Amino acid sequence: MTALPPPSDAFVPLRTPRLALRPLRAEDAPALHRLVNDWEVAKNLARVPFPYPRDLADEWIASTHAQLAAGEAWHLAIVGQEGGEETLVGCVGLTRQGQEAELGYWVGRRFWGHGVAPEAAGRLVRWGLAHLDITRVRASALLDNARSAAVLRRLGFRGLGEGVQDFLSRGGRMPVRLFAVVRDELLDGPGPDGPDAAPAAAPRPTADAGTPLLLVAACALVDADGRVLLARRPEGKPLAGLWEFPGGKVQPGETPEAALIRELKEELDIDVAESCLAPFTFASHRYARFHLLMPLYLCRRWEGALRPTEGQALAWVRPARLGDYAVPPADKPLVAMLRDFL
Repeated sequence: MTALPPPSDAFVPLRTPRLALRPLRAEDAPALHRLVNDWEVAKNLARVPFPYPRDLADEWIASTHAQLAAGEAWHLAIVGQEGGEETLVGCVGLTRQGQEAELGYWVGRRFWGHGVAPEAAGRLVRWGLAHLDITRVRASALLDNARSAAVLRRLGFRGLGEGVQDFLSRGGRMPVRLFAVVRDELLDGPGPDGPDAAPAAAPRPTADAGTPLLLVAACALVDADGRVLLARRPEGKPLAGLWEFPGGKVQPGETPEAALIRELKEELDIDVAESCLAPFTFASHRYARFHLLMPLYLCRRWEGALRPTEGQALAWVRPARLGDYAVPPADKPLVAMLRDFL
């Protein structure tokens, strides 16, 4: 697979309307110790002892740098502005475990009640599903921690029942509620643009008046080595993190070929002639809010140096490896047919 996460020294802080999520720094240790060495905070954290030794803050911050550089975990400081200066509010983290990741977070007691946890956790989970090769995020909350359970439900996490977990702070195993979310269940994130959003173009009537028909054109660009270009849906769009063929919605008055020529210029800065677009097959897929009809074209010739103008990750993929990439539901039959054809 491609699209490796950035190393720690290249990690760009994630931002929300009020907060920034950035790698921890050595100078954060005093404030971190002061906030987490509080029984009301520590009692809800499985891997935090209480009392919390001051030197442990230094050791843990150093360990987060190594994990981030290795692509194993992303433990970030939640910082805000107070009196015009940056203030540590808490921490939030994702720990990757195969095709899943575990979410953890805590907020200093004096910052409770301001919506910090859902804002920070939701931002990191959306980033993780868009940039890491994971399909699901798990989390847990103590049975008596109703506040944390409410945060997870607000973000779209589903309850999976109950379990037990070791808690250093409480010195033993404690009952917890288990939660999980996949990308199409995550709430408070994507905007209206994307394959599982309400159509921006005028919907076409269908036999079922409640299900509009959305026409989208897609293109399989094939290079001289027989590889196919896939683009990763960027963060902020529905189904972010999945790989797809370049293309987009057919606007009113456009033909599918004209829409593709426009989209390929906008997304990849390449010029394609209509004569170079060969109809190949199509997808017909019902999403929750509309029915998608998507013709797929093949293209082997274009002009210009291909570049991702929207910051999306790109991958040139051998046909036999196309099945290794997670794609939207509508693209799955297209991938199989293209792999067999090429």
